[in-house]
Amino acid sequence: MFVETIAIFGVGLLGGSIGLAVRERHLARRVVGIGRDLAKLREAENRGAVTEVTTDLAAGVRDANLIIICTPVETVVDFVRQIAPVVGKGTLITDVGSTKASIVDGADKVLADGKGLWAAFVGSHPLAGGEKNGVLFAKADLLEERTVVVTPSAATNPDAAAKVERFWQALGARTVRVTPEEHDVAIAATSHLPHLVASALAAATPVSDLPLAAAGWSDTTRIAAGDAELWRQILLDNRVHTLKALERFEKVMAELRAALEANDSAALLRLLTQGKRNRDFVGN
Repeated sequence: MFVETIAIFGVGLLGGSIGLAVRERHLARRVVGIGRDLAKLREAENRGAVTEVTTDLAAGVRDANLIIICTPVETVVDFVRQIAPVVGKGTLITDVGSTKASIVDGADKVLADGKGLWAAFVGSHPLAGGEKNGVLFAKADLLEERTVVVTPSAATNPDAAAKVERFWQALGARTVRVTPEEHDVAIAATSHLPHLVASALAAATPVSDLPLAAAGWSDTTRIAAGDAELWRQILLDNRVHTLKALERFEKVMAELRAALEANDSAALLRLLTQGKRNRDFVGN
């Protein structure tokens, strides 16, 4: 897949990694980095993640064939609203948000209002990243062999969805297609709940005990080091499904507590074995 111009709004860890991969694989002649902080944009340019930068949103997207919005989830739909009137015919717009139902629904409504006469929006969620922020941590191979979830709605142009899938595949990723609602249900269990659990464990650990924290504590709480404001937005946007996942987790924790209180070796072994079985299933 080759296009003339790709515009990336938000050239941080993920946006920067996408830009580096696009340039390394020669998928576009121009990669325009867009943002509000010119100094950070210059960092992205100096790293080679983009070929040019601008703080003028309209100017940055005007000639783009593909626009990738890599901003916090609360702002994605607003950016679609801002760029829809100025993009060219056939422009594809996607995002990398960790929630999908509200974003896809909002973008569909913007474009259905006629403000995006020529644009098509397709929701995406790369299952990649890390607790570190900023383009300095970007890597050209971040998406290689990783999964990108593509979430077309009933209003999504099928050709647009196929083109967005091919783009992620061209970066070395595997793609999975589900509805926005199916995405949010599954990701609540596999991403949003784990962040809550990691944060809770980190917060519940007495500071006086931290000098004895080793790999088990560090591995389990690693994602708690992520951007708190970003995760506030994600958790509230997917609040309903995350609460349901949390209910299931609390039920298992109650069973573990009961087993310990009763000194019930068989129940404890059963629960630990189930956890190991599910963990071993991943990747097999």
